[in-house]
Amino acid sequence: MNHKDLEVWKSSMDLVEIIYQVSSHFPNDEKYGLTSQIRRSAVSVPSNIAEGAARKGDKELIQFLSISLGSLAEMETQYILAIRLGYVKEDEEIMKLILKVKKLVLGFRNYIRRKA
Repeated sequence: MNHKDLEVWKSSMDLVEIIYQVSSHFPNDEKYGLTSQIRRSAVSVPSNIAEGAARKGDKELIQFLSISLGSLAEMETQYILAIRLGYVKEDEEIMKLILKVKKLVLGFRNYIRRKA
């Protein structure tokens, strides 16, 4: 299975790009704090999808998809925190993309579970 062909991977890569753009507007004193954290958690989503897809078994893939979901929840929390701290204004399109990626990861994980 090539992860680059998966819609879930492609959408999560789009989300990483957006998070990098948004976080570039965070205050400079957050460079090693929230900026770094939100970027790491965003990058973790497609990275774990890719790693899971490269593994041999469905059990491992399911585990890595679960890790992706955790990273996505972490990133969403950090984005909401950035809004609450006034670093960025809430963007409905970003929230929609986060939800889309969440649904895609859950759907893919459920598909693999049923298949297994």
